Amino acid sequence: MIQAITVLTLGVSLAMPLAAASLCGTVTDPSGAAIAGAAVQVRGPGAKKNVRSRRSGVYEFVNLAPGKYHVTVSAAGFATAIRNVTVEGATTLDVPLEIATLRSATKVNLGDRQLALEPDANGGALTVGQRKIAALSDDPDELALQLQALAGPAPGPNGGQMFVDGFTAGNLPPKSAIGEVRVNANPFSSEYDRPGFGRIEVFTKPGSERFHGQIFTQINNGALDARNPLIAIAGPPPYRAQLYSFSASGPLRRNRASFTFDGDLRRTNDDAFVLATTSMQTINEVVPAPQTRWMLNPRVDYALDAKNTLTARFQQTRASIDNQGVGGFNLPSRAYREWQAEETAQISETAAFSVHAMSETRFQFLRATDRELAGNSSVGIDVVGAFFGGGATIGNSHTATNSWEWSNLSSLLRGKHTWKWGGRVRYAGLMDASLTNFEGAFTFYTLAQYEAALAGTATPAQFAINAGVPSTHVPQTDVGAFVNDDWHVRSNVMLSIGLRYEAQTNVGDRRDWAPRFGLAWGSNKTVLRAGVGVFYDRIPITTSLNAMRYNGVTQQSYLILNPSFFPAIPPLDELRAGAQPQELQPVYSGIVAPRLYQASVSVERQWTKSARTAFTWIGSRGAHLLNSRNVNTPLGGAYPFGDASVRLLTESAGLSRQSQAMAQTDINTKVATLFGNYTLSYGWDNNEGVPANPYNLRAEWGPSSYGGIRHRLVLGGSIAAPLGFSMSPFFVVNSGAPYDITTGLDPNSTGFPAARPALLTSISQSVCEGANLKFAPGFGCFDLLPPPGTPVIGRNSAIGPWAVNLGVRIAHTWWFGGEPNGATAQATSHAMPAMADTPGRKRDSVTFSAFTMNALNRANYGSPEGDLSSPYFGQPRSLGGLVVMTHGGAASTYNRKVDLQLRFTF
Repeated sequence: MIQAITVLTLGVSLAMPLAAASLCGTVTDPSGAAIAGAAVQVRGPGAKKNVRSRRSGVYEFVNLAPGKYHVTVSAAGFATAIRNVTVEGATTLDVPLEIATLRSATKVNLGDRQLALEPDANGGALTVGQRKIAALSDDPDELALQLQALAGPAPGPNGGQMFVDGFTAGNLPPKSAIGEVRVNANPFSSEYDRPGFGRIEVFTKPGSERFHGQIFTQINNGALDARNPLIAIAGPPPYRAQLYSFSASGPLRRNRASFTFDGDLRRTNDDAFVLATTSMQTINEVVPAPQTRWMLNPRVDYALDAKNTLTARFQQTRASIDNQGVGGFNLPSRAYREWQAEETAQISETAAFSVHAMSETRFQFLRATDRELAGNSSVGIDVVGAFFGGGATIGNSHTATNSWEWSNLSSLLRGKHTWKWGGRVRYAGLMDASLTNFEGAFTFYTLAQYEAALAGTATPAQFAINAGVPSTHVPQTDVGAFVNDDWHVRSNVMLSIGLRYEAQTNVGDRRDWAPRFGLAWGSNKTVLRAGVGVFYDRIPITTSLNAMRYNGVTQQSYLILNPSFFPAIPPLDELRAGAQPQELQPVYSGIVAPRLYQASVSVERQWTKSARTAFTWIGSRGAHLLNSRNVNTPLGGAYPFGDASVRLLTESAGLSRQSQAMAQTDINTKVATLFGNYTLSYGWDNNEGVPANPYNLRAEWGPSSYGGIRHRLVLGGSIAAPLGFSMSPFFVVNSGAPYDITTGLDPNSTGFPAARPALLTSISQSVCEGANLKFAPGFGCFDLLPPPGTPVIGRNSAIGPWAVNLGVRIAHTWWFGGEPNGATAQATSHAMPAMADTPGRKRDSVTFSAFTMNALNRANYGSPEGDLSSPYFGQPRSLGGLVVMTHGGAASTYNRKVDLQLRFTF
């Protein structure tokens, strides 16, 4: 009897882990809203079970035997999702569903990471879920840079686009509010105005049926940081930062309405780094530049009925920044204070008319304001390549933009065809009150010219001053409409055909038709894709603003070359009476929208159920790109328009060409994830900056600053380490960016010191002597004033230094308050507690982590100074961006920083 009881007890104890296994999660639509009534089926070790998701979108399976399960999730109007998951203990699997007409269920092969023929499921697309998001920075600015790096270099001069819940983005929401990020989806969809490559779509979290949340703090006191090696002061960098965050989610009305609320407060005590040379001294100092920013982000989800869901979201951001305008060549006297504010209100409604028909309507209103207050209103002194002193020429200015956006996406599934159609209308009203340069500024092209002017033996190169009406209001509207058909020609062949039309006000062009084409063929575990399309850019509203403001009447922008007065400034009445020349900014009457012609070919391979790669070639050609040039530059000593005014014409005469080869990978296992890309890029254009010769744009053809960065590698992931720790690296490497070498002079009176020198390759350093000759190590002997007809160097002929950056997060979580459920089990492996509506008793947790940018403490310098007349020519004057050089994010005073973080989840 005792033996029987012992055997029975042992059998029960061995069976308990099997009975304790469970699977739960949340079913959501593309906007992140919960889907009620979704059918969820699991098939696994001796079991086949079915449940329906609740109003909150939550489903649950209990008493499952540990093992591998096949999960199928379906809902009316949505494409069926198939997942394979290993259930061990309490396991969470959240399942976002695509609208049925946007992605059908045809799959090339089975596996955890299935390849599909649908364009938005291309192998280069990356879905950044909670586990991957947890590996990224909590600082909103750094997070945005990392997402741009993951998207890879976007083809075209304007880079990628970021959208939040389907809307054109303003500020990125707090990290705690982000549920999922998708990058590079559907490269040639006619739904998008810009290429899908480089597209970043951020989806905020929906509400839940149970109340939960988290409190987070991040602190950096500079003790563990490393100083910018360019700064002359000793000791740790003068950098301090605090980030406080709170988030909560719960029900408003049971099984019908729920909410989420996220808030951030960030205080940064950074310093601007000034590196300049005046006639008296070399300045190497830091100037305090404290910043404060807070953000509130509430969201409400409301189930109108079984087929209609309403989502409303509001975001408010406030920021104040002291000592803006200081740093680099800008001296402390140029400081001004800036206040930024942004309010965003979004509402979207999704309707499932039937299994085959869906519609989603979205509306957004955004108001952004920016106000600057100058600390010093004296005349500016700009010695190009040396220093910029005097007052803050921005003056006391104010900008307010009120914009709204309406869009609709409808879809219909008929047989083998998936039809999509819809449109978008955007309006922006810009009110700009600019007092920029109302005090005037003198410009000197060299330090020697400035010193001679102080001695009374030379004149400045330029004097500029603005006057007139400071306020200008510009409205602009653009519209876009599209239709698209994804046609399953055969079970393994899909043809995508689309057409988009776009137009905008303030421009006479009304012929912007953009056809798109895509083809996918699948066999076994491989998909081959090809696509081609035309994409249009909108002409910025600031182009119309400048044309209206600087027309010689609204505002007078006097620009006098080689003025006879210095330092005294004549009264404005004398300038008006003397009909002094001005800088005008007209727009070419025949201007058209910039466009990008793009084609790609890719091979996608599913190696195992947890690993896949994609190899893609992208070719892009830009035409009618915007450029500006002084069309009144003297010819043979005579001004074409009869006066000495600078007529900076904005036109669409630019060209670009870019070729990219990309390799992308996504690996997901139980203990680690790895995702990233490598890009080999070649790019050229002729529309960056003001041309050296306004009458010869061909001479401007050279490497582009965005496409000429030859090599880029981005790798991220997370690793489950021993003793309950987790490690999340984020590794970025890129070769140097091209930069231009100029003489710093304006021999042709273009109004801009953009002339380029001749390189005398046959002259050694010992004989490179003369007033116009300068020897530069690594380059050779430059002639700063080459005779007419002498070949000069090309634009962007120099290459900056490589950058290598490693970001690492190390975290450990402690649990308390009950048995773990699906949410806490997920948080253990993710190093960041996830908020999900899961049944059972919750456990609270505390997570401590350390996050470092540039863990290797490598000095990643920015491009060297390219002005040959500058005392800093050939020297780096700042650090490059901590993520990717062309994306910005450069630090001022630190080279490596370490943030300590504490997160309490309840």
